[in-house]
Amino acid sequence: MEKDLTTGRITPQLVRFTIPLVLGNLFQLTYNAVDSIIVGRFVGKEALAAVGICNPISTLFILFLNGLCMGASILMGNQFGAKDYDKLHRQISTTMISGFVFSLILSAFCIIFAHPILNVMQVDPSIMAMTINYMRIIFAGLIFTFMYNCFASTLRALGDSQSPLYFLITSAVINIIGDLFFVLLLDWGSEGCAIATVLSEALSCLLCIIYIQKKVPILQLGKKWLVFDKGLLGKTISYGWASAMQQATVQLGKLGIQAIVNSMGVAVAAAFAVVNRIDDFAYTPEQNIAHAMTALMAQSKGAGKKDRLKEAFKCGLRIEFIYGIIIFLICFIFANPLMRLFTSDPDVIKHGVTYLRLISIMYLLPAATNGIQGYFRGIGDLKITLISSFVNMGVRVAAAAVLVFAFSLQIEALPYSYLAGWIGMLVAELPLLIRSYKNLDI
Repeated sequence: MEKDLTTGRITPQLVRFTIPLVLGNLFQLTYNAVDSIIVGRFVGKEALAAVGICNPISTLFILFLNGLCMGASILMGNQFGAKDYDKLHRQISTTMISGFVFSLILSAFCIIFAHPILNVMQVDPSIMAMTINYMRIIFAGLIFTFMYNCFASTLRALGDSQSPLYFLITSAVINIIGDLFFVLLLDWGSEGCAIATVLSEALSCLLCIIYIQKKVPILQLGKKWLVFDKGLLGKTISYGWASAMQQATVQLGKLGIQAIVNSMGVAVAAAFAVVNRIDDFAYTPEQNIAHAMTALMAQSKGAGKKDRLKEAFKCGLRIEFIYGIIIFLICFIFANPLMRLFTSDPDVIKHGVTYLRLISIMYLLPAATNGIQGYFRGIGDLKITLISSFVNMGVRVAAAAVLVFAFSLQIEALPYSYLAGWIGMLVAELPLLIRSYKNLDI
């Protein structure tokens, strides 16, 4: 159910809002990780590498859609905080219609051009056919991914971060059952994992629709679901474009890193596929804390509560740093057992442990950058998040290329390049943050 975030104690609200976000995303990551675990243990490192190669590609295109949802959710938060329900309804329907059409276009593009896209990624010929099949199945389900994320973003903008959690839990369970059925029983390999993922996403979407129709009166739009407001679309795009480009910039940087990794051989590519899953578990709560900050700050901005907006930012940063310390200790101490969850290949484990112990030391830096990005999204200044992300990924890819191709480093080059990127990001963000915070005017 919707919840007004413009009143009450800030820290408890942030924590209560963040926990369902974190749990929901962890469940989502769990069924992605299960794909990698089952493929790595029961199919082989080639299939594991294929799944890992497709992940940043699919994520890139999904993030374009999520950017639209993010931009719309900021506007929805403002509209809900200002109690402008007519505009809120038009905002929701316009976002759904435009995103639906865009997701169909993206799906068709990636299914048709799967081979050329993977050629650009320098995929090893020995795993090309397997990777193409996996990618095409995943993109066939892109529409379900968008619809769920759109509904979930809308609910969160209205202060409800709890309900999407239940849908994801159910979806994660279905995905695990599907993986076991299609891979172990039917022996369909990585393609079976892809089918299980699509089916679980479709279920998550369906559950969300049923819940809204029965439990959320403000979203029972009826014929209003067909309302398309060109003016609101333009404003959504102005917000969503910056958010989409910011997220796309991050993912393009990851694709650049993936291309560099692919040049190191299948064992390193497989290790990188595993550590990316672990990294996702580590980073996602930091992003969720920032999203909670954004939701609370957006509603506070809509209600004209400047002091509450500032306090939400400070509370969010404190939570970010506490979490950063905890995840550093976990990843550093348990690097080896974490790798062994995914694979028994000694070369893959060795590369993965090297990466995890280096990167874990640096987790406080993205805690800071995510908190700062949550602040700028909350006040509606998404251009700064785009600029800082561009700096981060540009520096990261350049540093990785130099360390690998000029200095012949292996997977250990990646944490050092990430460190350089995060430092560059902070250098870009901090002066703008200080100026904005002092002169905040809502």
